[in-house]
Parts: sequence; C-alpha cells; structure tokens
Amino acid sequence: MPAAGTTAALPHGGSLAGLSQWWQLQNDPLLVELIMAGEAVNPDVSTARSNIEQARASRVASDAAMLPTLDAVASASRGRAAPVNRTTPPVATTLEAGLQAAWEIDLFGQYAASRDADQQRFEGSQATWHAARVSVAAEIATQYYSQRACEKLLEVSRADAASRAETARLSELSTKAGFQAPATAALARASAAEGHANAIQQRALCDLDIKALVALTAIDEAALRQKLASNPIDLTRESAAPIISVPAEVLAQRPDIFNAAREVDAAQLEVGSARAQRFPRLSLSGSIFTTKSRTSASTQRFDTWTVGPLQLTIPLFDGGASEANVEAAKARYENAATQYRASVRKAVREVEEALVNLQSTAERNEDALVAAQGYRASFTGTEARYKSGLASLVELEDARRTLLAAQSAVVTLQRDRRSAWVALYRALGGGWTTAEPPVPPLVSDAKAPLTPAAIMAP
Repeated sequence: MPAAGTTAALPHGGSLAGLSQWWQLQNDPLLVELIMAGEAVNPDVSTARSNIEQARASRVASDAAMLPTLDAVASASRGRAAPVNRTTPPVATTLEAGLQAAWEIDLFGQYAASRDADQQRFEGSQATWHAARVSVAAEIATQYYSQRACEKLLEVSRADAASRAETARLSELSTKAGFQAPATAALARASAAEGHANAIQQRALCDLDIKALVALTAIDEAALRQKLASNPIDLTRESAAPIISVPAEVLAQRPDIFNAAREVDAAQLEVGSARAQRFPRLSLSGSIFTTKSRTSASTQRFDTWTVGPLQLTIPLFDGGASEANVEAAKARYENAATQYRASVRKAVREVEEALVNLQSTAERNEDALVAAQGYRASFTGTEARYKSGLASLVELEDARRTLLAAQSAVVTLQRDRRSAWVALYRALGGGWTTAEPPVPPLVSDAKAPLTPAAIMAP
C-alpha cells in the first residue's frame, strides 16, 4: 500500500471524521430508510450473520477441545451368572453409576492453534457481515440516485416533447395557410412523434428503476412511489463528507482486507496445528463408580475409583498422512496470502478510480452548465427566428437536439458524481473502524513478511 495514501488528485479539502455517517450527512431521510429496509431483507446480510454464528460456535468447540471431558455413566443389568458348582445361583440385579473423565494435554499446541485459527475466522466473519451491509447500502444508494436522475431526465424529455408538439401545431397551421410546404409540416410531425416516443422510453426506464428499488428494499411499489413523490431532492446539492487524504490505515480496515488478513492468520495457525499432529500426544483419564448388586439373599455395594492411565502416544508410521496434512495446510496459507495481496491491490484500485471519477466530474461540471446555458440561449434565439420566418425548421430541430443532449449531459453528470461518491464510500469500507488498530497477518517462518512493497508487487 502507498505509505502516504493514494496518488490520485483529491477534489475536496476536509476530514475523514464523518465518513462513517455518510448517509446521514446526505440530509435525505428517505435514502436512509431505503437502506435500512434493504439491509433487513437482503439475503447476503442474512448469510453473513449466519456465518458469524457458525464461526462463534466453531470457536467455542475449539476452546472445549483443550479442556477435560466429564461424562456421567449409569447402567443396570439383571441376570444369572454361570454356576461354579451344582447349586443354581440366584438371579442378581446390578446397578452401577459413576463419572468418567478424560483429558488430552496439549503438549505441542495443536488445539491452541486450532482455537486461535477459529478466533481469527470469527473476527473475519464479523468484517464480512459489515462488508455485506456496505455493499447493500451502496447498491441501494446507486439505484436510488439513478432513479432520481431518471426523474430529472423524464422532466427534460417531457419538456422537449411539449416543445416539439407546439412546433408541429404551428407548422400545421402555417402549412394550411400556405406559408410553408407540406414537407415542413411532415418534418415537424415526425419530430413531435420522436419527442413523444423519447418521453415514453424515459418513463419506462424510470419504472424499471422503481421496480429495482422495490426488489432491493421489499417496500410496496405504491408506497415507494408515494415516498419518492413526497420527498424530492436536488442532485446539484452535495453533502458528502469532504476528504483530504486516504491513508493506508483506512484501506487496511476495509472489511474484505481485514477478513483476508484474518484468513492469512488462520491459515498460518493451521500449519502449526498440522505440524503438532506429528508429535507425541499425552492423555490422562480417570473414573469414579459405585456399584450395587442385589439378590434374593443379600445386597452388596462397593465403590471404585481409578486415576489413569497416563498414556503417551508416539506416532511412528501413518503412511505419510501427517506430512500430507502439513503440505496441504502450507498450500492453504500460500493461497490466503495471495488473496490478501490481491485484496489490497483491488482496494487501492477502487479508491483511485473513485477519486479520479470525482475529480473528473468536478472539473466537467462547470463546462456542462455553461454548455447547457449556451445551447438554451441558442435554441431560444433560433425558435424566435423560426416563428418570425427567418429560420428553417431544420435549423430549429438541430438546435433542439443539441439542447436536449446538453441538458441530459448535466443530469447524467450529476448522477455520475453521486455514484462516484457512493463508490468511494464503498471503496473505503463504509468508514468501518475497529476498537484497536489492525494488526498485520501472521507470516510463516519460512516466508518473507507481507510488507507494503510486497503487497503492491505484481
């Protein structure tokens, strides 16, 4: 990771302090409501939550493997033993109850390594849950801003269609009065039909955006349309948290990078656990029992206890299974380290791209507004000349198409800028922070450390 952060130009000055509360800073309560609704029903978030519970259970099981086990045992039997003489033995009822304990002493850290590996995966699963929430929020926000921009484009299309229809009406009157050729009126009608078709197509695109939001949030479509209509927003107003730098520590806290680092740690610990399986194992057992035997003639009771055996097991030959397990664990470690490096490079790329898009949209914004204003003035002048008979319909339609393209470009640029902010929010992991600074992943004693230079190397 670059030591001083990313190298792309930053479009704003400010601080990263409020990035974790980015959605609240948008001053758009409807967007926050949609994101909360989407998180509640998204299957990826539910799966990530389930993975946390599974990882927690695995960690508890690993802890238990290091502790002694204690079992209660009870048995009952009734029968007649084989006679030792000609006398028939009586029928006996035997009752037995007791406790059995066993403990495998973790001499070489096999179970401790497994426990620590499960702890790392548990922490990584929590990060994955946050990553799922960030992904859902970013997806909903992108779709939301797309729908809002679509509404603006629909307004532009409807205004353009109305203008073309009015031009067609005037051309029809002028043709009937003999001032224009029928071909001119036909061109005006064709232009009006094209404008009407464009408006219908744009309305369909807006309907598709709404249906996508319904699928993401599970909100009833009628209720969602009402919410959107009653909560208009201004895409030109920007409330995103300003940023002056993106230090490497922020990228290290991205949920996917954090999880990848924990996976490296877990894979390294599993190498140690696999190695420990090749060493001797020491176990201790013991029991306490009370037995009661009853016959028609007498009743006997006696108690027993044992400590041991203290058993030492030394692996001698297993056909190469333990060595194969070590090699497999090393291969998993190599893969985890490669995935970690790839995650870091991906994070840097996503942040750089988001910053480049932010800078580009900021630089193009003023030019787009000037162009739209200029083309609006040109169209207004051409329309006045056309109504006065000093300009042809072809000139008017050419000016109209240019104005429509410029107005659409302004709205599209506003949407792209919002999308770039969302992409930066997503690339920074949603402003996620941990209680303690992130620690570097463990590294095998046979491997080089995962330094910043090594991470960015191809």
